[in-house]
Amino acid sequence: MGFLSHQTHTDSFLFITTLFIFVSIHLCLSSANDTITSNTSIEDNHTITSNNTNFKLGFFSPPNSTNRYVAIWYLSDSNIVWIANREQAVKDSSGVIKIHKDGNLVVMDGRNYIVWSTNLTFSTKYVTNISSAQLQDKGNLVLRDDNTGETVWDSFTHPADAAMPMMKITANKFTGKKMEYVSWKSPTDPSSGDYSVSMERLAAPELFLWYKKTRPYYRTGPWNGRTFLGSPTMLTEYLYGWRLDHDPDGTNYLTYNFADPDAFAIVWITYDGKLRMAKFLNQKNFATIDISPKDCDFYGACGPFGNCDPSSKPICSCFEGFEPRNVQEWSKKNWTSGCVRKKEAQLQCDRLKNLNNNSNNGVDEVQQDGFKVFNNMKVPDFAERSDDDLDNCRTSCLANCSCLAYAYDSYIGCMFWITDLIDLEQFSIGGVDLFLRVPHSQLATGNKGRRVNKSLIIAIIAGAIGIVALAICAYITWQKWTAKQARTLSQKKTTVGEQNQMKLDELPLFEFQKLATATNNFHAENMLGKGGFGPVYKGHLEDGQEIAVKRLSKASGQGLEEFMNEVVVISKLQHRNLVRLLGCCVEPDEQMLVYEFMPNKSLDAFLFDPQRRKVLDWKKRFNIIEGIARGILYLHRDSRLRIIHRDLKASNILLDDAMNPKISDFGLARIFRGDEDHEASTKKVIGTYGYMPPEYAMEGLFSEKSDVYSFGVLLLEIVSGRKNTSFYNHRQSLSLVGYAWKLWNENNVISLIDPEIMDPIFEKNILRCIHIGLLCVQELTKERPTISTVVLMLISEITHLPPPGQVAFVHKQNLYNSESSQKSHPSTRSNNNLTLTEIEGR
Repeated sequence: MGFLSHQTHTDSFLFITTLFIFVSIHLCLSSANDTITSNTSIEDNHTITSNNTNFKLGFFSPPNSTNRYVAIWYLSDSNIVWIANREQAVKDSSGVIKIHKDGNLVVMDGRNYIVWSTNLTFSTKYVTNISSAQLQDKGNLVLRDDNTGETVWDSFTHPADAAMPMMKITANKFTGKKMEYVSWKSPTDPSSGDYSVSMERLAAPELFLWYKKTRPYYRTGPWNGRTFLGSPTMLTEYLYGWRLDHDPDGTNYLTYNFADPDAFAIVWITYDGKLRMAKFLNQKNFATIDISPKDCDFYGACGPFGNCDPSSKPICSCFEGFEPRNVQEWSKKNWTSGCVRKKEAQLQCDRLKNLNNNSNNGVDEVQQDGFKVFNNMKVPDFAERSDDDLDNCRTSCLANCSCLAYAYDSYIGCMFWITDLIDLEQFSIGGVDLFLRVPHSQLATGNKGRRVNKSLIIAIIAGAIGIVALAICAYITWQKWTAKQARTLSQKKTTVGEQNQMKLDELPLFEFQKLATATNNFHAENMLGKGGFGPVYKGHLEDGQEIAVKRLSKASGQGLEEFMNEVVVISKLQHRNLVRLLGCCVEPDEQMLVYEFMPNKSLDAFLFDPQRRKVLDWKKRFNIIEGIARGILYLHRDSRLRIIHRDLKASNILLDDAMNPKISDFGLARIFRGDEDHEASTKKVIGTYGYMPPEYAMEGLFSEKSDVYSFGVLLLEIVSGRKNTSFYNHRQSLSLVGYAWKLWNENNVISLIDPEIMDPIFEKNILRCIHIGLLCVQELTKERPTISTVVLMLISEITHLPPPGQVAFVHKQNLYNSESSQKSHPSTRSNNNLTLTEIEGR
């Protein structure tokens, strides 16, 4: 027994020792695979790889070239993101990357000649300076001083021609030092080319694309917190995740990132002056976008005071009161000399100078200048800025004879110009309102012209309405009949059994017992809430992942049809503002959906709670509003399917740990096929009272505008902190929508704002959101904006908001009168009578 015991201990010791040695070697090799130390070097035929294996550092040759360069690439060497020795190639395969004895990271050729170095001076207090270089998971090559542990150099702050997520584009307003991204010289030569990008105009920062570092080639316009004012085509996901930050030392820097960890994008400056974005998902290239300047994009295409409109022919024109500086060049479509003010269109200050030089007579006849507004403009270059509000911005500019124009953005503040206006462009959407200084005489003719134009437009619209009305009525009647016939035919062809097989094989299936264990047998303490579908429970899977389990209740008003609908719809969706479906459970007596867990539950739990609503300041609320809008935009326009949610409400907006919104509950969603009309109908109206638009509640008609209506109600709730249904006992208003409309007409809409978010700094932005909300809840479907327009309104890409028309469900008295009328005259039936539709509230 003693021998056996001794032998067992010996074997155990040998096993543990062997295991320890194996793990140590493995760890050593792993750590060395992404690192260059003073004892290692990388020869031409070797590479180091980031820990996540996405990036590699090694030697490569451009197409049709034998020159060798040290580079970092993403996935393959066709996606080069950084080059070390771009100005001096290694002519053969003898090159090596190593840590030099002075601590610098260097590239050396076969003659031991240094062709590139980090060129740092290390501390001399150490006998030997030891450093190491590591390729990080974000693609950043970092050089550290091993004696101090400090990062002394990195590739992100020494870029080549490419930008990646979390890289900075920096400029310092005190020192003037700025970071430049420089293009390749040609497709086969990575040395510095003709085009570069840098951040300029730090009072209102914007990005410039330069030609040969001295001539502006293209500029984005200033950053307004969400987009570049001069780049309206670069909307939504192209700019999503961009942000501008400031350091105390005066450094401004722009970065971009993606909320989805599986998304990655590289932006290059091409050798011929284009901006190229390659976007990857799950390490696969699925989109490449070229943003190449053309026509009006080129800097100063129409010269000083020249207005460029790509939709016009010719694209360049002079503002009223201006004329071409060089008529001959202008006639040959060489517009770079621009425009000058006509003599008869002199400004007040100029005329006063002339009068004072001649005599004092006639001074009283000089009338004050004014401003003529031009909508959707790219603001000129060389903007000055101040912290004035819109009214004071105008007053200050008018009082300054040198001020030629002004513009206002809620994020940037007041912008004004005291030099010639250069690089102007007229957009169809986006941009800002530019107020150009003009003489009083020009103001009068301009206003008169606008009145005539408006009258003409109104007359045309009135005539068109009369002509089109009958056609619309006939079309709607025909549509209802054909839709009814189509539904009848479809019901004959489709069986419940076929519906039950809809794409279930595309989702992970969970066993009932696993979900029961995860939720402690669906214990009441784990219940998160209960909706029309049934209860929702919090659970923990075996790997520790938190989940939310939605269990179909046998007593639920919804059934297997809604369950299958939600599976089919949401399994095809992926967006940061939509809740993620992890899988489902389908057994004879059980149907459950498994979602990602949202720690902050739903929006209504915060918004309508007197204490918890204090957590939602205006910035958080606006982020929620914008996130919901972008989620709907994805459903309506950007997903593989066109989807109408049909049940948007506060309880169906979930909040993650950062209070970001995620739309949930797709049981009532409807998929619109590509060959379907924009409007559909149903005999079974299922939804939530207060969020239903009138055409859906009364006639069963739904479309994308139905979701827009629901969004409008949500927006008003978020701004006011009050439920739409909290007005049922109000004397005059049937709903929050009606109450908001009443305040709007009384010019007292500010009273709607939740006192918890009332702040003069945000007041204009909040009032703008109320305006947008009222546009969304207008009674007539055609008057409501699309969700894509709503997003542009929210991010101020559309600066002018039309006045809202009559909203739906305004007065309680009207509804009572209608009901009493029907009871008194039972034989009277309306085509829109509720008896035509089966309505189920939730």
